Amino acid sequence: MENVLQVLGIEPMNYGASTGAQWLKTTGKENISVSPVDNKPIASVQSASIDDYKKVMKKAEEAFEIWREMPAPKRGEVVRQIGNALREKKESLGYLVSLEMGKIYQEGLGEVQEMIDICDFAVGQSRMLNGFTMHSERKQHRMYDQYQPLGIVGLITSFNFPVAVWAWNAMLAAVCGDVVIWKPSSKTPLTAIATHNIIADVLKNNDVPEGVFNLLVAGSSVLGDNFVADKRIPLFSITGSTKVGKRLSGIIGARLGRSILELGGNNAVIVAPSANLEMAVKSVVFGAVGTAGQRCTSTRRIIVHESVYDQVVEKLKMAYKSVSERIGNPLKNDTLVGPLISEDAVHTFLNAIIKVKEEGGNVLFGGTSYNCENRDFCHYVLPALVEAENQFEIVQEETFAPILYVIKYKTIEEAIAINNGVPQGLSSAIFTENLRESELFLSETGSDCGIANVNIGTSGAEIGGAFGGEKDTGGGRESGSDSWKSYMRRQTNTINYSTDLPLAQGIQFGF
Repeated sequence: MENVLQVLGIEPMNYGASTGAQWLKTTGKENISVSPVDNKPIASVQSASIDDYKKVMKKAEEAFEIWREMPAPKRGEVVRQIGNALREKKESLGYLVSLEMGKIYQEGLGEVQEMIDICDFAVGQSRMLNGFTMHSERKQHRMYDQYQPLGIVGLITSFNFPVAVWAWNAMLAAVCGDVVIWKPSSKTPLTAIATHNIIADVLKNNDVPEGVFNLLVAGSSVLGDNFVADKRIPLFSITGSTKVGKRLSGIIGARLGRSILELGGNNAVIVAPSANLEMAVKSVVFGAVGTAGQRCTSTRRIIVHESVYDQVVEKLKMAYKSVSERIGNPLKNDTLVGPLISEDAVHTFLNAIIKVKEEGGNVLFGGTSYNCENRDFCHYVLPALVEAENQFEIVQEETFAPILYVIKYKTIEEAIAINNGVPQGLSSAIFTENLRESELFLSETGSDCGIANVNIGTSGAEIGGAFGGEKDTGGGRESGSDSWKSYMRRQTNTINYSTDLPLAQGIQFGF
């Protein structure tokens, strides 16, 4: 571990504010990052203070004035080099992600690969910040749309994807001509610091102004509501719970700011009679227990047709038994399920099991803490498989832990209604070989989620598609497709190259 920390520039005590390549000597409280793997300290961070925030904001404002005038392909070249720098440090950063967050090492590597992939995507996008040309109704007039840099983008990320979500936002914002102020989760500050250390040489070598990529490690008591209320930040991208998202978006909305919200998910997989059951079960198990159920796209519900219900349940039980033998240290190669992020997360998991039992649910497997008898901490749980009804109060909630609710259905229309019958609307999937069922699921009367898949699961989205959901998920979109437009201001232009001044709609106004 010591070698990894050295490679990433992590010291026993680290400063918690950066303007890109330079670090501020922060003066806030000490934040000790503790690994959920063994409950041992990794390193500490001297958090940022309000004075530090003011300094970073000043640099960000100054940098935007310069960065927005750099041609977009040249901004893309900086991002390309950032991608290469991440490639060089992929193994080390992936290790730190696993150590500090708790996901297995393979998933840690996958998260860094997402960063690399979005860099590649953003490089291409830097040459395709396209507008549209339209025919004017007026003679010798030309109309077109174009997109301009927006300004400072505030970024608040969660512990479960401590670095990938930064890249989703920061790389697109950068090629769009924006600057970023990143506030990472206080539970995973070291991965953010390591990321800034990785990109520092790229920024220096390309004379990128200090203030384009900014980092602030601070608690919400120091940098919380006041951060999102800052009128100098036109756009915030926020990843977190629905409760937090509603409150923060209200503050942003009150000042007519913009927000990209990636909030709760209560994702379901429908298993139809014609489904390839081996594929379906494999996908569901990864979706439900991967990252110990701490993905916003984790599979929370499996909706199974009554004709194959018993088969699917038996296959799930066998799979969960196999997985249960590979719970432990996420840095070991044979581990499939690591710890939850904190002891509070374990209590939430256990309380959800109690509640679903009280509501009439039947625990088929797991639902307990795991291997905690000889430890002075308990971050590990046995993933739970629970027969339940969709209307149960606890099923309607998102429990950020590995609990899979198994629900039976009779008709495809009923299955879709169950899929849609929760407040959240992030990811969804159906396993079927029936063309009508798959098309119905993807139709206007089908899944109401931002992501709807056929014969793949709810978890593991590619960066090429727009990522986000509807309803209580917040409606935001990040990463691929045309998500870049969120980071720019749209402008419609009309050019009159005639010697007359005709008005639109043929209006006459003579004087």
